[in-house]
Amino acid sequence: MKKFSLLLIFSLLLFTACKKDHVDATTTQTLQSSINDMASGLTTIKQIKFNEALYILKTFGVEAEGDVNELKALGQLINGKKVPEILSMADQVAQQNGIEWASTAPPSLGEMNIFGDETAKESDPNDVRASSLSILTQLSGDTGNGPTAMQIVPRLVDNSGNPIAFTGAALETTLEVFSNGVKLSTAKNLMQDNNFRGFNLKFSSLLASKIVDNKIDITVSVKTTAKTFKMSKIGLDVNPSALKVPEVPKTDSTVIVQDPNAVIDPSNPTTPPTTGTDPGTVPSQPKQSTADPKNTVSKFLNNVSSQNLKAAFDSSSNPSWGSYESFSNPTSGFGAIKNVSVKNISINGTSTNSSSVNATYDVTDKNGRTTSLKATFGLKNVNGEWKISSYKINP
Repeated sequence: MKKFSLLLIFSLLLFTACKKDHVDATTTQTLQSSINDMASGLTTIKQIKFNEALYILKTFGVEAEGDVNELKALGQLINGKKVPEILSMADQVAQQNGIEWASTAPPSLGEMNIFGDETAKESDPNDVRASSLSILTQLSGDTGNGPTAMQIVPRLVDNSGNPIAFTGAALETTLEVFSNGVKLSTAKNLMQDNNFRGFNLKFSSLLASKIVDNKIDITVSVKTTAKTFKMSKIGLDVNPSALKVPEVPKTDSTVIVQDPNAVIDPSNPTTPPTTGTDPGTVPSQPKQSTADPKNTVSKFLNNVSSQNLKAAFDSSSNPSWGSYESFSNPTSGFGAIKNVSVKNISINGTSTNSSSVNATYDVTDKNGRTTSLKATFGLKNVNGEWKISSYKINP
């Protein structure tokens, strides 16, 4: 009997010794196992705050798209960390993002699970029942030179458009900012009730070179247990004088830039360089395009309408559209378009190297909403082929 007791005590000690007191992010399984080990040694209240801290870090402390990638990024962030360190990190992230949360405060985010349990509980504060989402916007921060920011406040509303009442939730709320179809920024916060203060978008965080016609588009999404609500506002004015303008790099005016093809006289190295090109050589002229630039615009719109987005992207050379992934994005890019109905295409003017084409057409998105647009396409001659190099929506 004594031997059995000693064996039992030894087994319990061995089991206790195997439990981890720090995060092991080697795999998703070891991440979950180590977090469970760490939580099992805490009081019930501490366990809840620990789970809230992990949720704060996963949602706001890492830059990744999708739950799986967020979880991997979280593992890298907290690998080797112990409970007090994780709580401290979450406090910093919450403060940086303006979230009303603290590791020393009572539980406030409901039942958090970073490993993706989305099933509604009997009492689930995130299972908020609403009809739709509305967005209120207001310019702010005017110091005499125009507004410097925009306050963006989302509200969950009922069928009549009235804000609904709820408390104690932790609804992941995301703001995306675009201009001319290109995403400029993303911000996240937690909506805990319908008195949510929203987002304060500072114009100084937006690059002036990325803003087309001094207008931005915004999309806000709010994730409840059962549904993600989404709402957009198009063509919001920004104050151009408050936008971010990168400083022009300073150059030393005394430095002489040498032409790498210059021929230098060894006996007189201070002589201004002359290139090795034969003076009688005539610079080669760009290949002239014989195609009609209207055809390029027409094919582009037809390809967008048929969702042949790769062909549409290949007919352009427009830096503001970014990569193909940005161009074809199903939420913020041309991937959100279901159909294009062209009414008229006409040429503004054409030279050897550039052309301007006007187009009037109706766009129907995947939600069935139709918008009439008047756009000007700028085109440039690339090796004898017209490529769309700029795009502007006209009033």
